[in-house]
Amino acid sequence: MKVLGGYTNGNTRTYIMDDGTKIRETDDDEFIAAFPENIDIKITNQCDMGCPMCHENSYIDGKHGEIMKAKFIDTLRPYTELAIGGGNALAHPDLIPFLEKLKERKIIPNLTVNQTHFMREQKLIRELVSNRLIFGIGVSFNEASQDFLDTIKLYENAVVHVINGIITYGQMEFLADNDLKVLVLGYKTFRRGESYKKTAEAYIETNQTNLKCNLKDYVSRFKVLSFDNLAIEQLDVRKLMNDNQWQEFYMGDDGSFTMYIDMVTNTFAKNSIAALNKRYPLLDSIDDMFSIIREEG
Repeated sequence: MKVLGGYTNGNTRTYIMDDGTKIRETDDDEFIAAFPENIDIKITNQCDMGCPMCHENSYIDGKHGEIMKAKFIDTLRPYTELAIGGGNALAHPDLIPFLEKLKERKIIPNLTVNQTHFMREQKLIRELVSNRLIFGIGVSFNEASQDFLDTIKLYENAVVHVINGIITYGQMEFLADNDLKVLVLGYKTFRRGESYKKTAEAYIETNQTNLKCNLKDYVSRFKVLSFDNLAIEQLDVRKLMNDNQWQEFYMGDDGSFTMYIDMVTNTFAKNSIAALNKRYPLLDSIDDMFSIIREEG
């Protein structure tokens, strides 16, 4: 691994490696950040997939965010990571100018796309990677396909995203033993995710049970197996680790080093499933926004 960049954040020294690894150090008993080191940012609500569990409620004629007018971008520290998504982020007409602006400021953008769009837009994605406009790509899995496996293996910093409750046992078996990086996302009971769970509760619970029962086995069958905080809670991931491992690998609660920004509604929050009364109008300074998130606790 090579160091891509580093910075001091509050009482924390943070290093970003070129394979996506993040290392934090502190001389104190706990990590206390002064600004967010990773921001989940939604740039569009337009998407032609119509996924029934979409917690963003994206649709085919959804609006694009005015991302080139965002003043807070100029207040981000170098090597801040942005997880850019939608909707279909590849459909945003200002995506490339936005990424070029981030590159000038030494921001690290990672892009999340659906498997269908990933396969459809290979020319564009290869261009973004080769020009170092994106560093990592997350691909939301929806179909077992050998073409997909062959294609995603071409990208060193690609991560397959699966949703607890949507990914089936057979699909996990299909992905396993292929030297893949996989991120398990918790099932978000929010917007369409809430209504879909009411109609497919048995299906979702069966998939969640299967994944939880086989989780220990899967740890050794992927190059990297990671979890968002919601999945950690739903799958009781803590039980797979001893205290030292937990201290080494757990990256902190939502809002401690992270936050969410919705460029379509021009709001920010602790995470993407925050209640509407916990979403606030965008401010010009990332520090001011993060301060509100930290005070929320």
